[in-house]
This record gives sequence, structure tokens and C-alpha cells, in this order.
Amino acid sequence: MVSEQILPLSDLNYRLLVWLTYRLAATFAMGVPFILLIWAAVRKERAILRLITIYWKIASLMAISMMLLTDQRPIGYLTSFIAPILMVGSVWFWIDLNEELDDFPSVRALPLTTKFWRWALSGFGAISVTMHFISLPCVESRNSSLCQAWLEVPQGFHQITERVFGFLFGANWSEPVAAFVGYLGLIAYVVGLLQWLLIRLPKQGRIAGEF
Repeated sequence: MVSEQILPLSDLNYRLLVWLTYRLAATFAMGVPFILLIWAAVRKERAILRLITIYWKIASLMAISMMLLTDQRPIGYLTSFIAPILMVGSVWFWIDLNEELDDFPSVRALPLTTKFWRWALSGFGAISVTMHFISLPCVESRNSSLCQAWLEVPQGFHQITERVFGFLFGANWSEPVAAFVGYLGLIAYVVGLLQWLLIRLPKQGRIAGEF
């Protein structure tokens, strides 16, 4: 980890903001929706379960970005910028799910928590997009300390994954392997998104349907 004493103040502040962004992502983009997914499944609330399921499909771009950044692939900075935009859009876009969520009694804990989470996710999305917009020059040049700040969490998470993968399967989960899996995931993600945009969206509009 880069020593704080050798970083200029501006770089240090930016690095702290990057870590804050990752912590907010762990809370509102991963932790809370995971709890809501289990909660909705137990309560058998189909509308909320459908909303969270769609969200996780879209949010997979965030995991793909992490794998790409693990091996310092420039496209990871771009997908990290796009991911929160799609994630926030995925929880507000659907007319049928919005109507069903509005029809829930306001005093019920699960629907109320889901509504609060959507607004919290939107706040996180605004922060994340702003931070990643600043990092977009890293797509062309990754040499600055500002670019390196975004790599600390993916590479730290990779080290943990590498140990677990080696312990369970006796195989080497290297950074190039993570990037390769990230590229495969990105191709599948783009193909699926284009299929929905070109085929399903014109047919069913803003109805969740089979997304």
C-alpha cells in the first residue's frame, strides 16, 4: 500500500474518497440488496424479488469491472463508470414493478426498506459516477497515483480470492485469469443487454417481463 506520507495532499484526499466509494458500494450496492433478496424470497414478495433479481443481473457489471481492474485493464475504468448508471436505472425503470411497490402498505417493513434502499442507491450512484468520471483519463493513461487508487481494492480482494481458490481447488487464480474471466463476462453482458435493447424493449416497453 502506498504510504500516506509520500502522497500529495490532493492525491491522499482523492484516495480516501475512492475508498469511501468502495465502502458505499459494499453497503448499498451489495450488502443491502443481498439482504433484501433473501428477505423477499422468505416473504414470497414476487414484485420485490423480481426487482432485486433484475438489479443483480445489471449489477454484475460491477463485479466484471473489479476483475478487469485486478489486472489493470483500462476498460475496467470505463465499465466502472457505466455500472452505477445502469444499476440505478434498473431499480426505477420498470412501470409494473414501480406500481406494485407503490401499492404496498407504507407501514410494511420490507416494501418500506426497499423504497429507502432505492433512494440510497441513487445517492451512491451519483457519488460513484462523479468519482469514476474523474478517473476516465485512466482509460488512456494508468500511470498517475489517482489511477492506482482504484486498483487497491480489486487487487486486495483478488489476493483473498486467490487463497480461497487455491485452497478449494488447488488451482492458480492469477490476475490474468481474472481479467480473462472479466472479458468473457463483459462480452456476455453486452450481448445480453443488446438483445434486450433491440428485441425485448421494443416489444414490451418498460414492463419487466422476462428481463
